[in-house]
Amino acid sequence: MAVGIALQTDGCSSSCEYNWKMTPYLVLSCMLAAMGGVIFGYDIGISGGVTSMDSFLKKFFPRVYVKMKGNTTISNYCKFDSELLTSFTSSLYVAGLVSTFFAASFTRKFGRKMTMTLGGAAFLVGTALGAAAVKVYMLILGRLLLGVGVGFTNQSVPLYLSEMAPPRFRGFFNNGFQFSVGIGVLSANLINYGTQKIAGGWGWRVSLALAALPASALTVGSLFLADTPNSLMDRGATHEKITATLCRIRGTSDVELELNDMVRARNVSKNIRHPYTSIFSRRYRPQLTMAILIPFFQQVTGINVIAFYAPLLFRTIGLRESASLMSSVVTGGAGLVTTFLSMLIVDKFGRRTLFIVGGMLMLCAQVAVGAIMAEKLGDHGALSKADSYLVLVLIGIYVSGFGISWGPLGWLVPSEIYPLEIRSAGQSITVAVNFTFTFLIAQTFLAMLCHMKSGIFFFFSVWVVVMTGFVYLFLPETKDIPIEQMARVWRMHWFWHRFAGEEEDKEVGN
Repeated sequence: MAVGIALQTDGCSSSCEYNWKMTPYLVLSCMLAAMGGVIFGYDIGISGGVTSMDSFLKKFFPRVYVKMKGNTTISNYCKFDSELLTSFTSSLYVAGLVSTFFAASFTRKFGRKMTMTLGGAAFLVGTALGAAAVKVYMLILGRLLLGVGVGFTNQSVPLYLSEMAPPRFRGFFNNGFQFSVGIGVLSANLINYGTQKIAGGWGWRVSLALAALPASALTVGSLFLADTPNSLMDRGATHEKITATLCRIRGTSDVELELNDMVRARNVSKNIRHPYTSIFSRRYRPQLTMAILIPFFQQVTGINVIAFYAPLLFRTIGLRESASLMSSVVTGGAGLVTTFLSMLIVDKFGRRTLFIVGGMLMLCAQVAVGAIMAEKLGDHGALSKADSYLVLVLIGIYVSGFGISWGPLGWLVPSEIYPLEIRSAGQSITVAVNFTFTFLIAQTFLAMLCHMKSGIFFFFSVWVVVMTGFVYLFLPETKDIPIEQMARVWRMHWFWHRFAGEEEDKEVGN
């Protein structure tokens, strides 16, 4: 049964409806594309786990291993401070940062699905190098190739999901990307917990090698996907092909209204030859602001402190190797459950509500963790068992707050707000900002932990206050708005209406 969505559009004189069905083809296509999130999450989770394994540290980072095991005069907060160790984690994001700009042009010229295929293939090669590494340089080279893969998939997958999804369920489908990231993180944590018990000290190789499974699924599976109608239109496909693809995705032949909106968007897009230049014009100021600030805020929540270094952090507070890895499993599970909850409720309660609720949860948890570590851990002490598990619970609450808000919505909102003519460029800026600050935090966190000690949690909590206030004041609600009609939310906003003026109204209405 077709579902109608009543909307006022710029191109209709009366109420318009998009017609669609929840087809198996749509669901399976989005599930397969979301495998790009699994490889991203797996890499985030696996790197933190293997860097806490004694056998891995002894082979590649012996100085860190000696500091951790033998030197009792070093502060609890400084035992893992190593530029080389953080380079192993953060090198991926340097490659991702550079490759995302190439991915933007590639995505616009060759489509979303081809970009996913190339990203998956690069990730596979990087996986093989990392698992077979005998020297640090092989590890770093493998990480760089993983970064190319993640750069291409993070550029294409959120766009693919937002363009494929019907407006009423766009939040559900796009949040599937972050849910897949959570699946990857949790899978990696479980695998690390198992492989660290393998005799002979080669379990870390198994952990790194198993990234080939989701990467293979994405690389091969993407070959069978249809590209989005928006992408086909942007690349000049025939009207018949675009219509046939849209009918197949929507499960109905009555797609004229949605197709007309795509045509209007394409007519505007044809006049934009240099999207990277155009996105800096005044009329796109709201989208550019969100393209920069949303991924920036997503990173300064401090989530990647937990994602990358949770096992090291748990070892800092006194848990043993096995217990620290199991603790990461617990926190990863909390993030996965709440991300799934976000998928279910984001299209009902809206983006703004979840951002604010999640921000409050993160703030309370971070302040509490910082206070406990400041009061009871110190430079050379250790938390009691009860306090260690209290910190674990609080970090679980923090991860849950992120899972319901900034985790999935940090990818959803940017991917749905750009008009077609700047969509690839806008998404590449979002990914680039995300990778830039992921790299900076990954590269500097262990040094920051050493110098700021428990104050690191108060540092990130201040940012949570700032970003929650920003959402309340400046982010309009975007739920239920068709992606090609998103311009109207800026024209109705108390602040952004001054940038989205009459000129845009005329262009969209042509």
